[in-house]
Amino acid sequence: MEDDRIALAHGNGGRFMRELIEEIFARHLGGSGLDVQADAAPISLGSDDVMMTTDGFTVQPLEFPGGDIGSLAVHGTTNDLAVAGARPMYFTLNAFIEEGLEIKVLDRIVASLAKAATDAGVKVVAGDTKVLRRGEGGGLYLATTGVGVRLPGVRPAISQIVDGDIIIVSGTVGDHGTAVMLAREDFGLRGDVVSDAGPVMELTESLLGFDALRFMRDPTRGGIASIAHEIVRATGLGVRFEPTIPVKEPVQSVCDMLGYDPYYLACEGRVLAVISPDQADAALAVWRALPAGRDAARVGRIAGTDKRVILETSLGGERFLEELEDDPLPRIC
Repeated sequence: MEDDRIALAHGNGGRFMRELIEEIFARHLGGSGLDVQADAAPISLGSDDVMMTTDGFTVQPLEFPGGDIGSLAVHGTTNDLAVAGARPMYFTLNAFIEEGLEIKVLDRIVASLAKAATDAGVKVVAGDTKVLRRGEGGGLYLATTGVGVRLPGVRPAISQIVDGDIIIVSGTVGDHGTAVMLAREDFGLRGDVVSDAGPVMELTESLLGFDALRFMRDPTRGGIASIAHEIVRATGLGVRFEPTIPVKEPVQSVCDMLGYDPYYLACEGRVLAVISPDQADAALAVWRALPAGRDAARVGRIAGTDKRVILETSLGGERFLEELEDDPLPRIC
């Protein structure tokens, strides 16, 4: 057995599995409350209003500019709680490791996951590992569960959206999808685009005091266009995007060359929010005062007569943004 790579013996419940858990997972995550000797962990929430989410992560490559599958797993899970109006507190982790993965790569990823969890204020309290045969996985898959408590303030929900509401986004869109795509070098392209992956709790918690906040969502797979279609299906109202959606020039250039649309590309550290017109400017001002929201912008409105997703162009025209069917970038998160 190669000492520097994962072998099937690392998943058989014996010495190699114990050493893997102790020398990598427990070493990085033990300080957060992970007890590798227990089958279940007690948690203290201090609230009856508990929220929970679960997610899985299969990004390729495992490490990309601005992050890796470890930090991505933390951000993706905690951000889902945050946009629902909750504060993430606890986290469980399941790692599916492919035989042949370099142990030093796994060590870097778990260290990154541990740092992201600390930065997000969550504790990894339980986990499990499985080893897959060579060729049966993509190096490493992660599955997570996040638990948190709902914060005081409004309770955002898609059902609260009404005609005339304003749509705002906390920053540029498409950064994560483009960064991962360039990291793959499938198209012979290279660039300095960095993923926006990061925690959004500061952004979401800053809006919970606005009583006319209707809805928040993190635009991961399918981007902001897919969230717009979700709004249309749930409310029967239309979405009109304005030509103010912030897109970084390198991201737009890559999309133009390859025929992609940045509105369908994943973000991993952004928030799309829907809020009443009378509070939209104040909400934007709050976001723009935060480091994570300095590029926040008003990007559209809810239009009851349209019942479609429409993009208004800078030349005064319009085009439909159809619902995503084929996945342009598989294994993006």
